[in-house]
Amino acid sequence: MTRARFAGLAPTLRLSAAYVLPALALAWICGGQMLLGRVDAALAIPLLMPGALLLAWLIRGESLRARARTFAAALLILAMTQLALHYGLAERMGGLQLVATLLCGGVGCGIAAILIGRTGNWHAALRWPAMLLTLILWFVGGQALIGPAYATWTKPLSQPVATITGLPLRWAGQGGDFAAMLEAGPSEAQALSELYRRLDVHVVDSLADVRDEDALLVAHPRALAPEELVRLDTLTAQPRTIVILADALSSWTPAYPLGDPRNPPVTSLLTPLLDHWGIALAAVDPERAGDVDVFLDPAGQKLRLHSAGRFTRLPAGCATWGDRRVARCPIGRATVWLVGDADLLHESLWQSPIPDALWLRRSDNMKWLVSALGGPSRAYFEPIWIR
Repeated sequence: MTRARFAGLAPTLRLSAAYVLPALALAWICGGQMLLGRVDAALAIPLLMPGALLLAWLIRGESLRARARTFAAALLILAMTQLALHYGLAERMGGLQLVATLLCGGVGCGIAAILIGRTGNWHAALRWPAMLLTLILWFVGGQALIGPAYATWTKPLSQPVATITGLPLRWAGQGGDFAAMLEAGPSEAQALSELYRRLDVHVVDSLADVRDEDALLVAHPRALAPEELVRLDTLTAQPRTIVILADALSSWTPAYPLGDPRNPPVTSLLTPLLDHWGIALAAVDPERAGDVDVFLDPAGQKLRLHSAGRFTRLPAGCATWGDRRVARCPIGRATVWLVGDADLLHESLWQSPIPDALWLRRSDNMKWLVSALGGPSRAYFEPIWIR
């Protein structure tokens, strides 16, 4: 490109910055990207209108063709910048999100151009409220658009799931007052409610109640009787999925005084079975305790774990992720997922900071668990996590 041609493009590039920079900054600060550690282009969609109005105001005196050319250049630069962020920070393309952002950006620019053209001669007391109303309607409409796009597709349930756990997933948040628990009735933790919503789950008190057709979630159970350990081992003789959350140092807050057997186990009590399978779980080094993100490639899902242990010994044929914090092993005829952490079920590690905005989740903990157990997992938009 010659210097003269570049000089001719410079004004267009400067004007495009009036659209691109607000879109990127608002998506990062207000759209949830910075808070959640994501760079999804779709999170910018509800926040594209401020830049569109600013650009439309700056070019209001130009011809229709010149304005269209400037809007097109701004949209192209925004898409290229988002693509660079996707690849550079997350190693993902996010093509469908880029297309949706371009289309919505084009509509937004058209609305902005019409609004500026119609209100340019209005008194400021009328023009500014009209722009504010447009911003609000666009933001609400954008959120309503991207929310369903992040929702997983529903599909017929293929397999019931039995769950056994020592975690306070049932009667959650009611402490040790038994009378209050009976009066209030069952109150599931958010993780259990999510499993009920998306899977055919039944919670069992004993592994003897697991049916032959069940998939199985073993979430940091209390001490199992020898016959239950034998039952769990025999369940691997048939094709099924088993997910085991074995926490070497649980961080769940006890509802009862320390030492009370009703509290969740402090450490995993599955050691005899894991030894039988040739698996050893080591607790996290106290100096490295805290949240850690594990990326499951090639799907790109992110698990957020807390003080997760590592599997220092595994049988042949296992795949591992996150420095051996997560493993998938063929044991017998079953596929067994092993996670050295049960805290991943706690809502603080996965739930959206805004309860009704489910697409603003902190991690893929529950989506991964549901998909591993045979539930729905596909969506039009997926979070693009910064690595």
